[in-house]
Amino acid sequence: MSIEIKILGAQCNKCNKLERITNEVITDNSFDAKVEKIEDLSQIMSYGFLYLPALVINKKVIFKGIVPTKKEIQDALNSINK
Repeated sequence: MSIEIKILGAQCNKCNKLERITNEVITDNSFDAKVEKIEDLSQIMSYGFLYLPALVINKKVIFKGIVPTKKEIQDALNSINK
């Protein structure tokens, strides 16, 4: 089952860091996942908040306003992948 991941955020350092470590976690753990970065403000606002960056997994907001650790992202993906 492929996991759908969206990174919500612009080209700021935190947003870029979240995208980078999310991709590292996916690669390191061989997750079947597709990552899409959403920078369009109207699309971001459709989630009902403006706390950026945010990580959305399978249409559910998992983290917002923070850059989680690799372990936190891995744990979130493992719980989805069960």
